[in-house]
Amino acid sequence: MGVDRAAFAAAGETVTIATTGVFDLPKLASTVIAAGDPVAWDDTAKQVNVPGTGRYPIGTAIEAAGNGATLVRVRLDGVATSAA
Repeated sequence: MGVDRAAFAAAGETVTIATTGVFDLPKLASTVIAAGDPVAWDDTAKQVNVPGTGRYPIGTAIEAAGNGATLVRVRLDGVATSAA
């Protein structure tokens, strides 16, 4: 997984981001996600979790990530969403 350059951008600085593609993203270690499950971004915890209230749907897990895993491989769907 590469360095997230957007996380280090100064206010007003131009950054390049991806809204589609496959990325290894941080997840809550105790969350169990199966391949094919929809996933959402928890902006408070700054990690992927299962869809739920206050989380932003972002795509689909393409590999399973069980209890103890701190990363999940996600295919971002590129669709702008609002929190559930």
